[in-house]
Amino acid sequence: MKRRTFLKTSLAAGFGSVLAAKPRVNTVRGSIRASELGMTLIHEHILVDFIGADKSSLDRWERPVVVAKMLPYLQTLRQLGVRTLVECTPAYLGRDPRLLQELSEKSGVQLLTNTGYYGASNDKYLPAHARTETADQLADRWVAEFQNGIDGTGIRPAFLKIGVNPGPLSDLHRKLITAAARTHKRTGLPIYSHTGPYVPAFEQIDVLKQEGVDPAAFVWVHAQGQNMVHYARAVREGAWVSLDGLDDSNVGQYAENLLLMKENRLLHRTLLSHDAGWYDPAQPEGGSIGRDYTVLFRRLMPELNKKGFTQKEWKQLLVDNPAKVFSA
Repeated sequence: MKRRTFLKTSLAAGFGSVLAAKPRVNTVRGSIRASELGMTLIHEHILVDFIGADKSSLDRWERPVVVAKMLPYLQTLRQLGVRTLVECTPAYLGRDPRLLQELSEKSGVQLLTNTGYYGASNDKYLPAHARTETADQLADRWVAEFQNGIDGTGIRPAFLKIGVNPGPLSDLHRKLITAAARTHKRTGLPIYSHTGPYVPAFEQIDVLKQEGVDPAAFVWVHAQGQNMVHYARAVREGAWVSLDGLDDSNVGQYAENLLLMKENRLLHRTLLSHDAGWYDPAQPEGGSIGRDYTVLFRRLMPELNKKGFTQKEWKQLLVDNPAKVFSA
């Protein structure tokens, strides 16, 4: 069977309901059941603006230009059977719900956006009030976006996106995860945290438990590069291990890691994506999109299929697990 036929019939259309009775998920075009997410890329980007929180503005790009450049990438995904893309660009880094809404309408791909603040990169993308407000005040802001929509658009977030630096948590970053925990308790939104190394990952899990939040709500973003001992510990805690930096240069390593996750019976808490894209407003015409969203299908899937990966395992990684993340 050709790969595209496999993807469409096995991953997108032929799989039954995952969690039909669970809470609904906010897309940029309205809410759906978690079972309607279908095949999902769990961590990608459409546009990212690295200018910094103090200069961030929607005026830095023209939506029609971005749409023209990024729409073909989404259309390709739709042809491959992808039904949902989780767009992880946070506030003050280029989040634009209206842009995502237009792209979703034109491509047929469901897009999810987020609330929360990104503290990684030494706090360059944190607004000034994030430094002075309490965790409860930040949570109030994020809950308001969930309840009322983002910036007057009426578009509601599907998840929280925060970020922390690689080392032990600073007081400021501990406040971010505390605010995320308190927002989760009021909204049910899962918590994506740009984290990387295992030290801040487990510190954040400890904060969540102290706040009375089940680690099942926590997605350890950019967990690739750590080892199986840390992955097993995270899974025992109930957290999600997100291997989300797939590109043409590391297909072999991802294949090896996923085979080890399978061997150690950890696939049920594993997520997979590229962290790809994106339109950069600082570059002429958005710059060169050096990484697209198809390495998983073009290279990783055939590689793992040759090594015994099954339809059931692909379904777990790309359909069932994303649905469970958004039903925690």
